[in-house]
Amino acid sequence: MKKPPLPTMMPFDVRLMNALASALFGVALLMLLAALLVWLVRLPAFAIQGLRVTGDLAHYNASTLRANVMPHLKGTFFTLDLKEARNVFESVPWVRQAVVRREFPNRLRVQLQEHRAVAFWGADGDSSLLNSFGEVFEANVGEVEQDNLPRLNGPEGQSARVLAMYQTLQPLFSLADLSLEQLELTARGAWRAELDSGTVLELGSGETPELLARARRFLGTVTKVTARYQRRPAQLASVDLRHKDGYAIRLQGVSTLIGDEIKKQ
Repeated sequence: MKKPPLPTMMPFDVRLMNALASALFGVALLMLLAALLVWLVRLPAFAIQGLRVTGDLAHYNASTLRANVMPHLKGTFFTLDLKEARNVFESVPWVRQAVVRREFPNRLRVQLQEHRAVAFWGADGDSSLLNSFGEVFEANVGEVEQDNLPRLNGPEGQSARVLAMYQTLQPLFSLADLSLEQLELTARGAWRAELDSGTVLELGSGETPELLARARRFLGTVTKVTARYQRRPAQLASVDLRHKDGYAIRLQGVSTLIGDEIKKQ
């Protein structure tokens, strides 16, 4: 019985040529698929055309945002850089934070958080605003909804600290029918305030408990002290609370240091 002939092995160079041909075919196929994919993702059908906006908004809606933002977005549904898109939204005045997501095939869903202005920031005349997180931002002050915002000021990077101090002191003054219109932290770490009546307060430096003690001492006695001069607290020109055992007041040409009488009360 004859044995079947053994398969002959292809020469090495032939096998090498076949492998090379297969590899080139695979590469060509991958390049074709990549080109097809690039063409597909750039189709006009996937260009961003819609915008759905959510969030507690007071200054914007989908229409105004579309007009302000859409021209600055680059790419289609597939190629849009979401981080860059978020930066574009957050560059719009009043927008504090944006979360951007895709909605197939050509829409974006954007959740926005607006700044809530609680104070003006900077020296008199500056148009910067302060939000409820103590962050400084720029916007059209004519669009501020609240009336009579206080003006706060301080060194760079101290806005949150100044806001916290204002929120600590203001309730005390409100109980005495007085209102802090301005509060400033100087470069040397001292606090200076101005009431809505125009009275200037030198609060001095120190930690929050020290400033609260000085404010309470002043508010607890100011009505009796001003009545002694036939005045009201709103008629004070200035008050210096930096004295250890009292405070100095100035009103319409009368200056005095209030100390011993405070101790007796």
